[in-house]
Amino acid sequence: MTLHEFLALPHRFRWGGMGGDDCTTFCGTWLQESIGFDPAEEYRGTYASSKGAHDILARAGGVVAFAAAKLEPVGFKRVQHPHDGDVGVVKAPTGLDGETKEICAIRFGPLWALLSPSGVVAKKLDHVAVWRAPGGDPDV
Repeated sequence: MTLHEFLALPHRFRWGGMGGDDCTTFCGTWLQESIGFDPAEEYRGTYASSKGAHDILARAGGVVAFAAAKLEPVGFKRVQHPHDGDVGVVKAPTGLDGETKEICAIRFGPLWALLSPSGVVAKKLDHVAVWRAPGGDPDV
């Protein structure tokens, strides 16, 4: 499945990645569809709220530490220059107060695609950390 095909699917926001995805399992679903590996598999269905997701990420030391622990042991490389299909942690605005949070997203051209309660959105955002799947182009 290509990234364009994946993003065009009817995505549904559901905490815990059952019957839909949240912002973190969305990236796991992309990796499952594109390379056959779901880093979120063991967490799907184990939480059903924002608090449940936050608790898992807090125990891991934050979203960057969580992603690194799931991706790097299976050969994902941390890169500085994102390419289409790379997964990363970005700073994204949440709510009306302008607060930003670190969330998982997929690189899509010059934008980052992420899943929000209103569906897939693509925005120009700053990345905090980016990983490329094993066998992907080297970081140049």
